[in-house]
Amino acid sequence: MVKSYIPVLTIAGSDSSGGAGIQADLKTFSSFGCYGMSVITATTAQNTRGVKSVHAIPVQHIREQLETVLEDIVPKSIKIGMVNRPEVARTLADILKHLPDIPIVFDPVMVATSGDRLIEFDTIQILKDTLFPLCSLLTPNLDESSILSGMDINNEVSMEMAGRKIIEMGCKAVLVKGGHLKAETVKDLLIQKDEKIISFESEYIATKNLHGTGCTMSSAIAAELAKGQSLENSVKNAKVYISGAIAAGKDVVTGTGHGPLNHFYEPQKQIINEVE
Repeated sequence: MVKSYIPVLTIAGSDSSGGAGIQADLKTFSSFGCYGMSVITATTAQNTRGVKSVHAIPVQHIREQLETVLEDIVPKSIKIGMVNRPEVARTLADILKHLPDIPIVFDPVMVATSGDRLIEFDTIQILKDTLFPLCSLLTPNLDESSILSGMDINNEVSMEMAGRKIIEMGCKAVLVKGGHLKAETVKDLLIQKDEKIISFESEYIATKNLHGTGCTMSSAIAAELAKGQSLENSVKNAKVYISGAIAAGKDVVTGTGHGPLNHFYEPQKQIINEVE
């Protein structure tokens, strides 16, 4: 018998304050008992108050990171976060198109919690053309859904309409996250082509400590998919985790701006599988 971990790969930007990006992804994978790996697309100079600057990692080095990991450790799922340049999108697509059996969760990071824009305008169309068709799931928040769909979103009906438009861009499913509506109940809509819409609800938690929520949600879904859960159950379990992480960290002071979640409020032991 051979023992193995459950490897999950994140392709995203680095957050120097530790609350979002690669750092949040790896914390989330660990909390779900998975083995986290990373490909860094950019580094940021940021803290809980905002992003001061973004440094682009050379595309050739991004390619080398990804190819080197894949030739040795094949992930059970992949999460993609910050892809802010056309050439990065094309490079990732060129490699990932050869991995059709690995589920890919794409959190199209465009705007930081602080409101800072993190993507070049001409990159959005390239993402639609190259990466979206390879994705099992997109997880845009309302701002990102609005940018992608080209429409204002202010209620559940417009969330559904935007999600339908995004589905037509080629991805298999989209989870339109409704947290920015700030209602008593947070609704996220899972939309799949030609299937019934599934609504996930959770209680709204009043706190400014929401830094990295989107990164964490997509990583939690990827971790559950890696463990063999269905897409619906993966989203459901990720929602439970997010609510718990927000509640556990809502009153914790980290910095003077938007603080992070408590990723390790209820961590699982690292899973070790045995195969012949």
